[in-house]
Amino acid sequence: MSNSFLTKKALAHSLKSLMEHTPLNKISVKHLVDDCGLNRQTFYYHFQDIFDLLGWIYRTEAVESVAQYRSYSTWTDGFYRIFCYIESNKAFCYNTLNSLGRTHLDAYLYEVTNELIMGVIQELASGMEVSSEDKRFIANFYTLAFTGLVIQWMRNGMKEQPKHIIEQLNVLIEGNFAKALHKYEDKLS
Repeated sequence: MSNSFLTKKALAHSLKSLMEHTPLNKISVKHLVDDCGLNRQTFYYHFQDIFDLLGWIYRTEAVESVAQYRSYSTWTDGFYRIFCYIESNKAFCYNTLNSLGRTHLDAYLYEVTNELIMGVIQELASGMEVSSEDKRFIANFYTLAFTGLVIQWMRNGMKEQPKHIIEQLNVLIEGNFAKALHKYEDKLS
C-alpha cells in the first residue's frame, strides 16, 4: 500500500472514530488531525474538506465490497452487504444521515445500488434490443426505490432484519426486471 493510501486510511479511521460520539458538523479538521497525529497541511494535501474525506470513505470502503454481486442470481447478496456495511458502521452512517454530509450517504447508496442493478439489467438484456437510455431508466427507478427503503430503515432505527426486507423486495421484484426490459424492447418494434 502506498503512503498516500495509508494516510487517507488513518484520516478515515479518525473521522469514523470521532463520529462515534461527536456530530459531523462539530468535527473540525483540527480535531481530525490532532486525533490521528498529522498536520493540517497533510490533510489538505489529500482532501479539500471533511466532506471530501467522508465521500472517500463511502467510495473506498463500501462500493468495492458489492462489485461481485452484479448478477441476477446474486443481487440479493449485494443488497445484504449494503445493509451489513450500514449496521457495522451504525454510528458513522447515522451521523452522516443526520448531517450536512447526508449527500455523501445518498451518493454512496445510489452508486452501489445502481451498479448492482445495472449489472442485473445488462445481464437480463443480453440479446435484447433495449436502448441504453431505457436500461438506465429502469436501473434508476429501482435504485431510487431501494435507497429510499434503506434510508427509511435507518430512520426507523434499523429494527427490521435486513434479510426480511430483502426477501420482501425479492418477492416484489422477481421477474419485473425482465418484464420491464421486454416492454421497452417492444417499444422499439
